[in-house]
Amino acid sequence: MAGRKPKRSTPVANKPVVKRGATKPTPVESVPKSSLGNASALKLLSGGNPQIAKAEGDAPVQAYIAAMPGWKQGVGRRLDTLITRAVPDVRKAVKWNSPFYGADSDSWFLSFHCFTNYVKVAFFRGASLRPNPPVASKQKEVRYLHIHEDEPLDETQFTGWVKQASQFPGERM
Repeated sequence: MAGRKPKRSTPVANKPVVKRGATKPTPVESVPKSSLGNASALKLLSGGNPQIAKAEGDAPVQAYIAAMPGWKQGVGRRLDTLITRAVPDVRKAVKWNSPFYGADSDSWFLSFHCFTNYVKVAFFRGASLRPNPPVASKQKEVRYLHIHEDEPLDETQFTGWVKQASQFPGERM
């Protein structure tokens, strides 16, 4: 056994520990500063979801949308436009790397998030919407809409859901 180094029982400093069976993260990409105004370059997390600091207002939501990769950016712009038209005084924020939309000062009715193959819209009181958005959740009240690249968005239906959702008590987060 001479000449062999003993095995380390603790991780080496600055070297990430990867658990067996863990999926490899998506490579980190940067968004040009010019597309974000004063915001610094942002990173994309797993699935292409932009990493945006938690903040209130339209500016962080627009930074999130500007950082959405590829075709998802157009979806994000369209969703934001439709939501703002349906609820002109909508309150906006970015929380947990997702844009949130609220109808009052302390709760939220909708958010969206980038995944590898789709944009997921969450209606926090979606079970009360008519008709229900198509994707169920583990949470009784939540329903989702998945928007894929090659599938058109039914803007009339989406706008109807947004108007309905804004009338229900929102989620406090």
